[in-house]
Amino acid sequence: VERLDGVTRERFLRDIYPRRKPVVLTGLELGTCTTKWTTDYLSQAEGSKEVKIHVSAVPQMDFLSKNFVYRTLPFNVFVRRAAEVKHKEYFLTEDEKYYLRSVGEDVRKDIADIRKQFPILAEDVHIPEYFEKEQFFSSVFRISSAGLQLWTHYDVMDNFLIQVTGKKRVVLYSPQDAPYLYLSGTKSEVLDVDNPDLEKYPLFVKAKRYHCVLEAGDVLFIPALWFHNVISEEFGVALNVFWKHLPAESYDKTDTYGNKDPMAASRAIQILDRALKTLEELPEEYRDFYARRMVLRIQEKAYRNDSG
Repeated sequence: VERLDGVTRERFLRDIYPRRKPVVLTGLELGTCTTKWTTDYLSQAEGSKEVKIHVSAVPQMDFLSKNFVYRTLPFNVFVRRAAEVKHKEYFLTEDEKYYLRSVGEDVRKDIADIRKQFPILAEDVHIPEYFEKEQFFSSVFRISSAGLQLWTHYDVMDNFLIQVTGKKRVVLYSPQDAPYLYLSGTKSEVLDVDNPDLEKYPLFVKAKRYHCVLEAGDVLFIPALWFHNVISEEFGVALNVFWKHLPAESYDKTDTYGNKDPMAASRAIQILDRALKTLEELPEEYRDFYARRMVLRIQEKAYRNDSG
């Protein structure tokens, strides 16, 4: 993934954004958070307010098999525990991993917004506003233990992953490589992207891997629909800012996480499911023939002409 230094808003919108490819932006003005956010400062800044966290006994978190539990801790206790490698106090094992993904007050109705959930810390951050105010969707505060790996997934909104402290490795895949990623909803079943089980996932080798390491102060632009897999190489704090690339009415009003497919896409998939159900009225030989014709029609009508 290309690294570019000191990119202005104008240059981003003119040269980078229309390409719809990930890029690491360096040297941006992010505020005092990059120097201030030590473990000590973080734990006292927001005090003992309760936060809901993921706790995992293994570094590779799997959203599909749910190999983690949700627990609640006071924020100051959580920060200290996430920064430790071995724990004196723990829920599952002494080397368990912690992960906070901030959520709104009411998860079903409210989006994550650092200004509301962590107002004191929000004052230390200058978010690069390379988008219009009304396009803003959410700002998600994230803290991870060293070694924690998040599952590969896509989001339906554009976002900046702002690495405030610590170091992350991010592996990305293009939306056009979706056929090779063994999807279940927005998530890939291939957990270990470095040593995949190729007997189980033979097509995965065809997916082109993009890769970057984010140091403190780096900002990764992840366009909507790009798949990403994140490993926290060190204990670290990050902030994700999501914004709407499509007109506001294209998105599902009940989406608080930014991962529900656009309304038109959801409707199209429902219609396709009905069409496939209708094909079941035919014997297998006919069903196979018309299904292949439908695939060709979809490719002809909806695929991009270029390889993107």
